[in-house]
Amino acid sequence: MLSILSRPSFFFVLLAASLIVLLCPVPSSAQVGKPEGLYYKSWAIVIGVENYLLAPKIPGAIEDAKAMAQTFRQLGFDEVVELYDKDVSFRRLQQTLSDFLPRKVGRYDRLVLYFVGHAGVTQDLAGKELGYLVPWDAQIGNVSKSVTFEQLKEFSRRSASKHTLFLVNAAVRGWEVSTAQPLLLEGRLAPEEDTDRRAVQVLTAGDKGEPLSQEEGKSLFVQILVKGLAGQADRNNNGWLMASEVGDYVKQQVLERSKGAQHPLFAQLEGDGDTVLIEGRKSAFVLGAGPQSPAERRAAAKTQYELAFALLKTGKPAEEALERLNNALGYDPTFGDAYVLKSYVLLEVLPSLDGALSSAKLAVQYAPTNPDSQYTLGLIYEKRGQFAEAERAMREALGVNPNYVDVYFSLGLLYADAMKDQPKSVEAFTRYLELGGNHARAVAAVAQSRSSAPIPLSKP
Repeated sequence: MLSILSRPSFFFVLLAASLIVLLCPVPSSAQVGKPEGLYYKSWAIVIGVENYLLAPKIPGAIEDAKAMAQTFRQLGFDEVVELYDKDVSFRRLQQTLSDFLPRKVGRYDRLVLYFVGHAGVTQDLAGKELGYLVPWDAQIGNVSKSVTFEQLKEFSRRSASKHTLFLVNAAVRGWEVSTAQPLLLEGRLAPEEDTDRRAVQVLTAGDKGEPLSQEEGKSLFVQILVKGLAGQADRNNNGWLMASEVGDYVKQQVLERSKGAQHPLFAQLEGDGDTVLIEGRKSAFVLGAGPQSPAERRAAAKTQYELAFALLKTGKPAEEALERLNNALGYDPTFGDAYVLKSYVLLEVLPSLDGALSSAKLAVQYAPTNPDSQYTLGLIYEKRGQFAEAERAMREALGVNPNYVDVYFSLGLLYADAMKDQPKSVEAFTRYLELGGNHARAVAAVAQSRSSAPIPLSKP
């Protein structure tokens, strides 16, 4: 398995939900038909915990949250709900996410949820990282009284909102715990316009365990985020401000101004759409007064690449990921990592050996320092029966990364099954095991080699 794809619940009370549907009249705000603009209604839920009941205080958290609430009002959000300190109890958060928002937010609505407070990372039952947010009345480390990212994902899957964006002012990761479920497309137009494609996205202030920087006593993340939302993140100057643009802007600015100490994370959790934060002229979006300068085109290519990667990770149709990769290479024909991922897709997911070979050769040309360029090329040559070329390419991959454990295992198989060179096979498998590999095939091959080795004569 290639390393490139191993890189980067709320259980709703169904009976109560059923009773709400049966006993409550349809709200007067029920949405019928498609809105004239992008959204019927825009919701911002601003959550800030500064004075914890059981955990250390976070000075300035509420001030930061209020600055974000004001920003959303300036962006024209219809409903800005602010929850601070005691209003952010575990029970209140559950009620907000499992009852209030599902009842209020419609299919053509936009929802942004901002949180500032303590957060942490634990592990789920499978040993995967699982991030969580700490309510006002919980202790750090008490995951049972916290809101996990798995629960946020469950909420987003049940939410009807067209676009959902989580903004987490905390150093945390761990949202890739489960594969996204198929989206409910009932009632949606087909084919959808680009601005109607569903999106669930997340931006965190930093990576796990990092200290969060401040400037003049205020959150660096919030200062940069506010400026980005005011329009500075619109890098292609087409009048449209998208969540992906804000993510790229915040990541770059925070990394530079924190002098590399803080690494914000942005991810696409579901869908292949993009939350619109400022709506520009429709002609500019549709006709793509798109990226013009080399820097803008590189940024657009990176965004398309990341969307493709997210689609593959969440099990979405590979054809959509391939389309995104082709878009990325259209913006930047020298984007080596996009060729690497494309060659993998055409090798393993949408088999086309000729296309895979062509992309892999371009990957080697434009991403020579990425060992997956040569590794993928070697796997393609092996499938084509060109075993000498496969061996040479895999050896080139080890020249870039001498400790690439997967390559040693693939070489062991190549020597054993295709080239019938058992000594070289055992040598490759041995190195694979030394680097921490544990595949039964390698263990058996090395054990058999040692058991059949001649016993040296003892000296007289």
